[in-house]
Amino acid sequence: MPDKPKPISPLRQRMIDDMTARRFSEATRRDYVRHVRNFAAFLGRSPDTATSEDLRRFQLHMAQQRIGAATVNAAVAALRFFCKVTLERPDLVRHLTTVQEPRKAPIVLSQDEVARLLEAAPGLKYKAALSVAYGAGLRVSEVVALKVSDIDSERMTLRIEQGKGQRDRTVMLSPQLLELLRDWWRAARPQAWLFPGQNPMNPMTARQLCRAVHAAKNLAGIAKRVSPHTLRHSPGFDPGIATHLLEQNVDIRVIQVLLGHAKLETTALYTRVAVNTIRDVKSPLERLGVNLASRSPPV
Repeated sequence: MPDKPKPISPLRQRMIDDMTARRFSEATRRDYVRHVRNFAAFLGRSPDTATSEDLRRFQLHMAQQRIGAATVNAAVAALRFFCKVTLERPDLVRHLTTVQEPRKAPIVLSQDEVARLLEAAPGLKYKAALSVAYGAGLRVSEVVALKVSDIDSERMTLRIEQGKGQRDRTVMLSPQLLELLRDWWRAARPQAWLFPGQNPMNPMTARQLCRAVHAAKNLAGIAKRVSPHTLRHSPGFDPGIATHLLEQNVDIRVIQVLLGHAKLETTALYTRVAVNTIRDVKSPLERLGVNLASRSPPV
């Protein structure tokens, strides 16, 4: 008989309920619980018995273990939530502090490399998904969550529901990308999810898309480290310098909305841009000089 799942402690359930009430995403809830569990393991007892000195020692322990800045900051955020909200003890976290993350220049593909990568995609579904990532500047999580109903061919836009930060936004849909998506729809007839997974009731996973990128990278003979997110950094959608869109004299506030950024630190002051302004932006997919739809591989 399979082992029964371990019961959730009342303390963990309270924390989960607190996060659920605030509509935290499933991934955030899972990560917060994991960080508090790691703290409890370090402590050797229930985390609700922790003192501010215990939390200070835990942050020092993470520094001594050379844990990355992003992981440290995620742990700090989780522990702050746990202490302030679940334990109602904000005084405990006075010693916790975030650490500065080193800013690294993103890996950028040339237009030729992007074209080779897209043409080497293992199948029409992945070619279409990666073209959406590049042509509309979407994150991996946003690509796999697209629905067929998110395509608005009349207004030439894509609707992104609950992207990063649980914000909706609208991005432009280029004519070539629309034609490629139509090729994909005619070949597979997806019903709800634009890019369904092995079980059509579920969307394709981010891991599946990452595997497709690595396969395409190898087939295309690209030596750089490439991930789906690299396509947001490549000519046309670089969050730091916004290379080709800025060269097209596209307002940086438009670029920010297209990429779903919340702060000027990333691109510009957050602003809402009219749909017709977004629609009229020329997608970098149109500048590759490759007719992707006419070269679509078999499904």
